[in-house]
Amino acid sequence: MTSVAEKTMKSPLERLSEQELEKLAKELDAIHDEVFADLGERDRRYIKTVISVQRQIVVAGRILLLGSRSKTAWILGTACLGMAKILENMEIGHNVMHGQWDWMNDPDIHSSVWDWDTASTAEAWKHSHNYIHHTYTNILGKDKDLGYELLRIDPAQKWAPRYLFQPISNLLLTLLFEWGVAIHDMDIEAIRRREKPWSEVRKDLRGISGKARAQIIKDYLGWPLISAGAFALVQLAARGRLDQPPRSRVGKALRRAGGGRLGSAADLLDKLLPGVESTYLRTLGADALANVIRNVWAHAIIFCGHFPDQTYTFTPEEVENETRGGWYVRQLVGAANIEGSPLFHVISGNLGYQVEHHLYPDMPSSRYSEIAPKVKDICERYELPYNSGRFSKQWLMVHRTIFRLAFPGGKPRRKPGPYRSPTDRPGMQRPSEGARFRERVPAEHPAAAPNTSPAASRCSRHRAATTDRTLGSRRSARISEMNRYRRPLVNDDRWCISFGPPAAYPRGCGAARCADLG
Repeated sequence: MTSVAEKTMKSPLERLSEQELEKLAKELDAIHDEVFADLGERDRRYIKTVISVQRQIVVAGRILLLGSRSKTAWILGTACLGMAKILENMEIGHNVMHGQWDWMNDPDIHSSVWDWDTASTAEAWKHSHNYIHHTYTNILGKDKDLGYELLRIDPAQKWAPRYLFQPISNLLLTLLFEWGVAIHDMDIEAIRRREKPWSEVRKDLRGISGKARAQIIKDYLGWPLISAGAFALVQLAARGRLDQPPRSRVGKALRRAGGGRLGSAADLLDKLLPGVESTYLRTLGADALANVIRNVWAHAIIFCGHFPDQTYTFTPEEVENETRGGWYVRQLVGAANIEGSPLFHVISGNLGYQVEHHLYPDMPSSRYSEIAPKVKDICERYELPYNSGRFSKQWLMVHRTIFRLAFPGGKPRRKPGPYRSPTDRPGMQRPSEGARFRERVPAEHPAAAPNTSPAASRCSRHRAATTDRTLGSRRSARISEMNRYRRPLVNDDRWCISFGPPAAYPRGCGAARCADLG
């Protein structure tokens, strides 16, 4: 029998047979198909509501910053802008460009036309992220997101002296994350090896410079000027009664340059400009800080979803001739979830469900919380880990790794064992299988009506083990209860106590011929 210690260090790809991988792929495919068959108005309403709320938060922030002479208004306005930028990047832009909402055929909310408010161009990001990262997830030498070609985040990565500075590099990357990602999207390694044509490099640089120019004009010229102009109009309407600094910076500069000859002009500017200047600079500062807030948050969520101790990396040899089931397993164990509230998941772009996102990058993010229990159930039955942890725990693990691997050496951290639901843990009572069955069938089905079923052991295919003591005293009652739900169906199928009718079986479950059900 394989020990828990051996299971935690051995790659999950090695533990599953080809037949198990094939069955697992069919079960995970079935979850995808089930969700996409159910997509409809509530999903459409969700994304349109998020977009509407994000824009309302922007408007609220801009209105508050008109009164940025007030410290409270400035703080609230900056917070609104930071939140709006987070929503725009994480829950809207990232997910729309994954094609999660393409099924709506909305001409405005579609991966082919959407662009986002960040330094990366949509085209470059979709190639580096959607294709490279989500195809070659955590494959050493192929997944460019493993450290963003800047950091050493896995002991298998060869150490170089430049990594000694990676704690500082990581801090700079945190503050300037959108620019780091934009440069990363260019594939610096390919440029260094002269594998990327200069025509493509120039195209990428033009794209980044265009996005940079747009952001500078919008955040550091346009909106500050609008705020300053609005203050000037209100000041005129109030006949100069609004509070403002006593001196103008421009007037002060004129006095210095003119040596007193421009004193009258400086005095006039002191009457007109101080409030306008102050509003402009405060709005500019708010916009800059909002961009930093977005960068810090995005860096934290992305790093915590990919680089904690629990995640696995793979060599190209390990994934050679990879099947669909193998791809699913690699996505499953190459990502980590972050536990949090519903609000936390929305502002993280639902990337707190990084495991589900890597399994189904094209699935609407609002559905990840619904499928998470099904993914956990599959992990439990196939003895696979389900990586998850508190935000603080994941963040500390990531940064401990960054500091440790700045130096030569380093060993892989211990990996978690197979996922076990909370009710499987010592000292906790498991719910009866009858209760589990009733939770899985539609409410209108007769099988869902009573809630007094005696405990039943799960079939061996579903891996749960109930003690002989519990089973012995209730076996006859359990068999009677199970017989209530047996129905002769086509191909001699039977109702499964865990999954209901054959139509509800995860593909490849094998429950129709389960030994416990006959």
